[in-house]
Amino acid sequence: MAESTVTAIQPISLTDGAVVQLKRLMTEKDVPENYGLRVGVKGGGCSGFSYLLGFDERKEKDEVYEVNGITVFMEKAHGIYLLGMEIDWMEGLSNRGFTFKNPNATESCGCGTSFNA
Repeated sequence: MAESTVTAIQPISLTDGAVVQLKRLMTEKDVPENYGLRVGVKGGGCSGFSYLLGFDERKEKDEVYEVNGITVFMEKAHGIYLLGMEIDWMEGLSNRGFTFKNPNATESCGCGTSFNA
């Protein structure tokens, strides 16, 4: 697989809170240095699509981005669903975890992890 350079335009954003939690998870889970944050979508969920978020190796179809010091891998085809999305970290009494603010979503489920575009 040919190496590609980091793409300058960032399709998503990560809040400071999300970056802190991602770096904490990378350290706690001893994520290998060649891994990045995979952001994507898959069919399913109560609204049609579900978000993918996890640490993974780079794959052939991936575009590579540097977002707030985090290497992000995303398939180019997923960009139409995720362009402009903000990933945040919520720390509350009843909710704790990553949240997705997606301007492309025409409908979202109550849990915030699936959407329709």
